[in-house]
Amino acid sequence: MEDYAWISSGEQVPARVAWAVGDRLEIFVLPLLVALDEVIDKRLVRTFVKGLQALMELRNRAQGLLLSELGAYVCSPGHAAAGTKRLSNLLRSPRWTHHMIERFLWEGAGYRLAELSHAGRDVLVAWDESVLEKAESSALEGLSSVRSSKAARLKRIKPGYFNPPGGPPIMVPGMHWVTLLLMGFHGAPVVAAMRWWSTRGRLASDRRTEETELLRQCAARWGRCVLHIWDRGFAGAHWLAQASRYRARFVLRWPKGYKLWDDQGRSRKAWEITRGKRSSSHRDLWDARRHCWRKTGLVRMPILHPDYNDPLWLIVSRPGHGRTPWYLLTNEPIHSDEDAWRIILAYARRWQVETAHRFGKSELAMESPRLWSWENRLKLLLMVTLLYSFLLSLLQPQLEALRHWLLQYWCHRTGKRSRDTPSPLYRLRSALSRLWLSYPPPSLSCI
Repeated sequence: MEDYAWISSGEQVPARVAWAVGDRLEIFVLPLLVALDEVIDKRLVRTFVKGLQALMELRNRAQGLLLSELGAYVCSPGHAAAGTKRLSNLLRSPRWTHHMIERFLWEGAGYRLAELSHAGRDVLVAWDESVLEKAESSALEGLSSVRSSKAARLKRIKPGYFNPPGGPPIMVPGMHWVTLLLMGFHGAPVVAAMRWWSTRGRLASDRRTEETELLRQCAARWGRCVLHIWDRGFAGAHWLAQASRYRARFVLRWPKGYKLWDDQGRSRKAWEITRGKRSSSHRDLWDARRHCWRKTGLVRMPILHPDYNDPLWLIVSRPGHGRTPWYLLTNEPIHSDEDAWRIILAYARRWQVETAHRFGKSELAMESPRLWSWENRLKLLLMVTLLYSFLLSLLQPQLEALRHWLLQYWCHRTGKRSRDTPSPLYRLRSALSRLWLSYPPPSLSCI
């Protein structure tokens, strides 16, 4: 595969780079394009690729997924109505469904799993839940009540400001969202699945049903080759029973107030089990959220849970200085402190899925679509997911020359924090947007 070494050899021609990255996008989605070509017209397949390019070029959080806005990028601004019609025909076509994109994502994650396994590296699958808020909408198909994270941020107490609003959580119309990212201990992740559902109307489902189905698919495709990373929202007897049913290897952050059985068979809260125990070792760990090093202590001990038949281990990560410890529950065998540190580092990688949700909402405008039909909306959201997967693929080490050139000439920043960011996904999307607007890539040539 091309490593773009020619970029550093003096041939820094923007048009050539724009065309090369456009070709790379076509190659990235080629298996999906072949599948689409078998069921829909070639003109719609070309619109599919042009739609991905338009999603890259239009950077607007409030209007980024409006078809009337994207139409001016699919065609020229003078023919925006025609571009909007083409996108509408693509999304409304009954000959293809969003499941085709879902299968493509699963297969791509499977290829990445094979690469990591062949290299002898551990494979992690990070899970996280979120919501897409449509606070101003009421008539769109499939909307249900979701807890507003925007309102929660506005209600948060800030230094120097007084009388923040209180009361119960604010509920708004929206869609429930769960994401699975497959990754190693190092390098960029790949998107394995993104799924949305509603709790109302004819499309009604629930969190347990959707997430259990995702776990079943993971077990059917990957078996015990992956280590699942779950946050506190998955803690409880039901999910432990599902993990036992599908024989999943997991790391689960356990709420400190939830009870477990200690080695003497007593039912106690997690914080009570490890209270007063000295840390067996210490390490300096990088805090990816606060961008600093923290001296962290470790406590490990075997425990049991009545809804899980196999042995479990409780691992406590103590960051000190008033920081809340992590209580991690795992069914991985722990024979030494080194094994326990591996579990802590695995859970720390879960931050990648948090940034995926933030990037989708703030940079890819995932909360802006106004399509009434549920199926059409899922098609558009999964096209955005494809674009996000493509951007992640550009973080591969062999593409360092391409990234450096794009960021230097098309999204220059003088701040030290921007220069030191190891995965500059926001700047990379901004650079490609400006590059393609100035030098549009050619039309689809592979179908």
